[in-house]
Amino acid sequence: MTAGDAYAPQSGDLSYDVVSYDLEIDYRVRTNRLEGRAVVNAIAARTTSTVTLDLVGLRASRIRLDGTSSVSFRQGPRALQIGLPRRLEAGEEFSLEVVYAGAPAPRRSRWGSIGWEELADGALVANQPTGAPTWFPCNDRPDDRARYRMRITTDRDYVAVATGTRVEDRVAGRRRVAEYVSDVPTATYLAAVQIGRYARTELPSAGPLPVELWAPPALRAPAVAAFDKVAAMGVVFEDAFGAYPQPQYTIVVTADELEIPLESQGMAVFGANHLDADSERLVAHELAHQWFGNSVGIESWRDIWLNEGFACYAEWIWSEATGDASAEACAEAHHARLRAEPQDLVLGDPGADLMFDDRVYKRGALTLHALRLTLGDERFFALLREWVARYRHALATTDDFRALAVAAEPSAGELLRRWVDRPALPRLPRARSRR
Repeated sequence: MTAGDAYAPQSGDLSYDVVSYDLEIDYRVRTNRLEGRAVVNAIAARTTSTVTLDLVGLRASRIRLDGTSSVSFRQGPRALQIGLPRRLEAGEEFSLEVVYAGAPAPRRSRWGSIGWEELADGALVANQPTGAPTWFPCNDRPDDRARYRMRITTDRDYVAVATGTRVEDRVAGRRRVAEYVSDVPTATYLAAVQIGRYARTELPSAGPLPVELWAPPALRAPAVAAFDKVAAMGVVFEDAFGAYPQPQYTIVVTADELEIPLESQGMAVFGANHLDADSERLVAHELAHQWFGNSVGIESWRDIWLNEGFACYAEWIWSEATGDASAEACAEAHHARLRAEPQDLVLGDPGADLMFDDRVYKRGALTLHALRLTLGDERFFALLREWVARYRHALATTDDFRALAVAAEPSAGELLRRWVDRPALPRLPRARSRR
């Protein structure tokens, strides 16, 4: 095994890249019992005779290579160490079939409990950043994106909502089977399955973008009201960032209260406590992630501001578009708050412990506003649209964004050095022009 991301060195294997995951999951809600079969189709990135799959809290019973040969493996608390019967050469395709089972549960991490979580009546997954192995064996790296097919069987009174486009949903006796397919390159932390007593409602769409809501019947009316502005948000964000980059947008509302909403590829999950006017900014934030984080992906966790800072700035863009507080007013207010915080965070490399610190979110948004003030609105929004188009469903880094900004305005190089590479909080520049 060669370790993956520096912020999560015990996750992921750099010796291969996954092309697709084919997952069959049978989950019984009452007993919290999961039985799974995963086929991991991959390509060797270098010559190797061993590979590692991340798997936490579930036990593998059999692994086969290329559908035929059973292979030896050793399971530790975090991963499957797999010895291959032959050496793989760089560029060689292979597949691993893993049969596994157990009682899925969150894993403890420096970021709290993450992964598969039982609800009062169902289950959800909160993968970011390293929770995916609590429900399927995977190469858990943010830069290893793959296609997915998920076939989920559960109790007939429950609905499984998952990443991708639903191609099957049927009742078979006492069980319900749903199948989802996604050809969009998706990181493991953005793959999701949500299970509950949900009913589907189609919401007003923004242009050709289909928006569907899954909520418990008792919460349908307040949920429809809470998300009635999603179509309008889509229009504002498409104007600012470019065309919506996912095949659909799915919103799930749990009967449980959740600490925060959770975004995944083409989907967001909200708790019953997020159905009020105060949560409108969260609705905007999670929708914006479909552009920033879920389409334009990060190569490493150190660049998390490219996800969270951009989604936070989208909140300010939405506020401005609705006639509420302008982006400038939001920036000034948050700049004043950050001045009172410790000046020890480097936005471009905050460290694993601080990668989800609120300062990453707000300073990231402030960095974009500083760039907007420098470029003027026309060039700034052209830059955002170029960023989204150039790295659509691809990986990007802070240096990639820096290069694009400098090409638009050479002085942006020094601006980004102050905001991204140094801990001291800079002053906001004066506005060059207004739209």
